[in-house]
Amino acid sequence: MNPRTTHWTRWGLRLFVGLSVLGGLPLAQAQPYPNKTVRIIEPAGPGSAVDTAARELAPKLAEALGQSVVIENRAGGNSGIGAREAARAQPDGYTLFHGNINNALNDLLTRDACCRLGTALLPVTRVLTSPLVMVVHPSVAAKTLQEFISLAKSQPQALTYASGGAGSITQLLGELVKSTAGLQLREIPYKAIGAEVPDLLAGHVMAAYLAPVAVAQHIKSGKLRALGVAHDRRIGMMADVPTFAQAGLPGVEASGWNGIFVPAGTPVAVINRLQAEITKIFDNPAYKQMVTDRGSELGGQTPEEFGAFVRAEIAKWGKVIADAKIQLE
Repeated sequence: MNPRTTHWTRWGLRLFVGLSVLGGLPLAQAQPYPNKTVRIIEPAGPGSAVDTAARELAPKLAEALGQSVVIENRAGGNSGIGAREAARAQPDGYTLFHGNINNALNDLLTRDACCRLGTALLPVTRVLTSPLVMVVHPSVAAKTLQEFISLAKSQPQALTYASGGAGSITQLLGELVKSTAGLQLREIPYKAIGAEVPDLLAGHVMAAYLAPVAVAQHIKSGKLRALGVAHDRRIGMMADVPTFAQAGLPGVEASGWNGIFVPAGTPVAVINRLQAEITKIFDNPAYKQMVTDRGSELGGQTPEEFGAFVRAEIAKWGKVIADAKIQLE
């Protein structure tokens, strides 16, 4: 073969391969979502109630998406550390954020706009809502909420209640109870929600506001006494416990909630796909029963509905924070 012909043949082959590779790039980039592992940034510690919700959802979501879904815990900063990392991630649908009410409260209490819900982190859907339950140590001479209120009024600053620290939902519920009932209670802050349970069981702190799953067994055993559920209706796992309104203190409702968010800029089609798949998971009767048995409620709302819910929560607790003059330490 002529050497010149061989040269041009080789050059043409290289050109063909090069164009094929370049031509294949858009095809690779246009592959349907998802085509690799999806991670969920969890801003709470391993083993917490919020973390458990994410870990129960992850394998079901992986099955629905056909890709692995992994949990990465980034605890700290009242759930702010994880939020910051999630907001900085590529908005491609491969980083999800399991945000919770603490993140909404952070938006009220900090000036840092790095990870605001609704702007830096866009809502996908709510996962769980757990109404808080007011419990007291059995040594407290009050078997009803009205008896507790009367006792507190007769002994200003004598009764104590535990909180998860400045800006936590349990602190805000405590402040809402105080202002609504006109009480003077002493707050005993802890580093995190749930950290007060040992002291509560030992009688070192008299009252607390916790999720049903955290206190149900202690109520059943008599180690704690439930006075009211901060919800608009009773919950099945403790149907004998009245709501705050039924116990004579209307207007006092508070829940711990969590949901899925994504970095701003994530394609709408990806957000809608995630919301649709999660909603299908929640429609499973066994999954729904598992959550109900713990005193929680499943979400599944559209991104627009979840966004409206978050804004309403921020408005509600913003007033409580302003009235109580709460500031992060």
